[in-house]
Amino acid sequence: MDRSAAGGEPGGDAAHSGLRRLASRLYPDFSPFRHSREFRLLYTGQAAGFAGLMISFVAMPYQAYQLSGSSLVVGLLSFAELVPLMAAAVLGGALADALERRRLIVVTQGFPCAGSAALAVNALLWRQLWVLFLLAALITAAAGLQRPSVEAMVPRLVAHDELSAAAALSGLLGSAGGIAGPLAGGLLIAAAGLPVAYAVQGAGCLAGLAAFALMRPCPPTPGADRPSLRGTFEGLRYARSRPELMGTYLIDIGAMLFGAPYALFPQIAAGLGGPAVLGLLYAAPDAGAIIVSLTSSWARHVQRHGRAIVLAVCGWGVAIAAFGFAPNLWLAVAALAAAGGADMVSGLFRLTMWNQTIPASLRGRLAGIEMISYTTGEPVGNLEAGVVASVTGSVRIAVVSGGLLSLVGALIVTVAMPKLWSYDARAWARQAGIDDAGERSDVSTPDSAGVNAAACSPDGAGDREPLIGDSGGPKAL
Repeated sequence: MDRSAAGGEPGGDAAHSGLRRLASRLYPDFSPFRHSREFRLLYTGQAAGFAGLMISFVAMPYQAYQLSGSSLVVGLLSFAELVPLMAAAVLGGALADALERRRLIVVTQGFPCAGSAALAVNALLWRQLWVLFLLAALITAAAGLQRPSVEAMVPRLVAHDELSAAAALSGLLGSAGGIAGPLAGGLLIAAAGLPVAYAVQGAGCLAGLAAFALMRPCPPTPGADRPSLRGTFEGLRYARSRPELMGTYLIDIGAMLFGAPYALFPQIAAGLGGPAVLGLLYAAPDAGAIIVSLTSSWARHVQRHGRAIVLAVCGWGVAIAAFGFAPNLWLAVAALAAAGGADMVSGLFRLTMWNQTIPASLRGRLAGIEMISYTTGEPVGNLEAGVVASVTGSVRIAVVSGGLLSLVGALIVTVAMPKLWSYDARAWARQAGIDDAGERSDVSTPDSAGVNAAACSPDGAGDREPLIGDSGGPKAL
């Protein structure tokens, strides 16, 4: 009998077609690499520097616990980074909108290079806890100064319709560095000791410096004002004028404030196998995140970014609570990987939303606010986890309560700011005059891609194909 006459073939074709469509959405989108030399260099510099610094993500807490024997001290080490990070992020955002960004990135990259050398000397000779706290604060402050310039540069190098791909690649960078750095840190500490681990960290930071130095200058937008307190408040006023934007900041702060369990990892690892297990715990969230990043082409087809953010943060809270209940190491690692994947989904859509809708003239200042939102929650959360574990005498209570509170916090933000849940990128694009191809119908505004792409090129021609639509969009809903 003819199989098609029996109805088997059409069904098979439909199934195969569905699988092909699914597979076509489950791969990384490398289009920003193909179209922009400057983005490739920026990405390379970030990758090298971040991989190096992620070694200290394991080494510094391990050394603090080794010197003190206290998870509370580990939490305080993370908390000590909070004030310099917040101050530097605000200042870095103002500088990013007013100064030549490539130069600012190169200068600030020198600080973690020097800091890594000092950490190695301290581990080898001094072995002082206060030096660890001081260097943690200085390295974090340098990162706070640098990060807004990096974030503000991306929309000027990448087309509007490729910004979700750039966000996914940024997540892939963080995930790969987050896996390689902690694993390398744990193995280096176990095999060669802390001084060697810090030396390898310094080599990664130097490689990042070299890549940044090869980039072309990227001056501020035409007519940019000098850095000032007034300009900083202008950025804050803009953020407050958009509830869905504020929602992206607050929901992530809540997730990290309550759900970050990292300060407890050294204590957990001490009973499970030592430094190598510690590296595995730190790397597990990034393993989940890298899976999301490597299958990120589906993100182009999601338009309700706010809804995706809320659901992802809820997934983070559930996974962290599951980690607290995990009866063995491998289930704990699986729960942490699920949490990392959920956090990556949230970060991907938050970054896409920011880059697609914030005007170029304010991008640096808003990047400073963004940095505060996604970095300050974790140090406070680490302190909170350490305090709860010390007061209750139970790591499980500290972890599970944090995950459940993250879930409650996400629901509160969603109810308080319903525009976050209802945000639709298509409606914003129509209001901003961006067509289905990712191009603006009005390219005469100061924030247009024609200006932005040329601004990071010495000859004014730009380094990528003449793509239009890098504008941040309208200044308010």
